[in-house]
Amino acid sequence: MPSTTTHAATGPAPAPVGRRERKKAATRQAIADAALRLFLERGYDEVGIREIADAADVSTTTLFKHFPVKEALVFDEDSDQEARLLAAVRERPEGRSIPAALREHALTTRLATGAAEDGDFAAFANLVATTPALRDYAQNMWLRHAAALARVIAEESGLAADDPVCAALAHFALEAPRAASTHDNPRQAIVRAFDLLEHGWSGHAQADA
Repeated sequence: MPSTTTHAATGPAPAPVGRRERKKAATRQAIADAALRLFLERGYDEVGIREIADAADVSTTTLFKHFPVKEALVFDEDSDQEARLLAAVRERPEGRSIPAALREHALTTRLATGAAEDGDFAAFANLVATTPALRDYAQNMWLRHAAALARVIAEESGLAADDPVCAALAHFALEAPRAASTHDNPRQAIVRAFDLLEHGWSGHAQADA
């Protein structure tokens, strides 16, 4: 998946990667690159698994060892996505609330129009947006991170790990970008959704007549 985020190196340098791990990583990347190229050229539904394996010069068995389902071929940064999501909360600037940090993350990471100048990312975003199977997989991928996000929210807020408020905030924060995606102005819709999470319903709902 194309990435629009750069990260400065922090902490000790990672341990050297062994030859076997480098080979596995290279194979995985070759498969993902071949899949995305074919999907962008012909459309997700028009490309078969065997074609992707052939293009990457691997067997279908090897392909499935790296990517258990076809949709996963498009999203090869699941663990990295979770790390960035949790970092958005843990490393937020002093004085920034957790909902505000999650709003910024949603605007910069999950809003396709935020990378309109990046042709590769724009093509990737359009592929996902126009393919129902990929849209659903992408959202389910994000929701898989809800439990981890809830734990970090609890830690940062001094609340119990099983506090339902933390779980609710995590779920709504991860769901909001999909709810906003079909809006005429997705950016504005995301901002309004997170304003609701920040301030509560009373400031947004009209009083009963």
